[in-house]
Amino acid sequence: MGLLSALTRGLVRGADRTAEFTSKRGPRTFYKSRGAMPTGVVTSSRKFIPVREMIPEFVVPNLEGFKLKAYVSYKSPAGTEQPITAESLFNQAVAPHIQRDFENGTFDPQQLEKYGLEKTQEGKLFKLYAKNFVR
Repeated sequence: MGLLSALTRGLVRGADRTAEFTSKRGPRTFYKSRGAMPTGVVTSSRKFIPVREMIPEFVVPNLEGFKLKAYVSYKSPAGTEQPITAESLFNQAVAPHIQRDFENGTFDPQQLEKYGLEKTQEGKLFKLYAKNFVR
């Protein structure tokens, strides 16, 4: 079937036939589910076997005594801090450690990994880890 005939056939029969088949387009008993990931596998005998690695695990911190609320008002003023750049982050997180080691005489240009420098990263100076990220 040529391109022109397929195009005219789609116009005549209606382009809606190629739309995604969802639970709104099917009969009352059709339920496809929308976006929920399966938590197991269905065998050939139609038996469902749950897989522990597929079940999502939510890690929730303990917020006991936490003073902030989850809602932020739209009337709150805009932030006063400047946007963080790579240079300002380097000056805050890594430069003081390098300067301290340089003044103590323990700075070694071959041992830059202790400051967060990753030699395997192409074009990046350092990677953010908990040890060198200022909060």
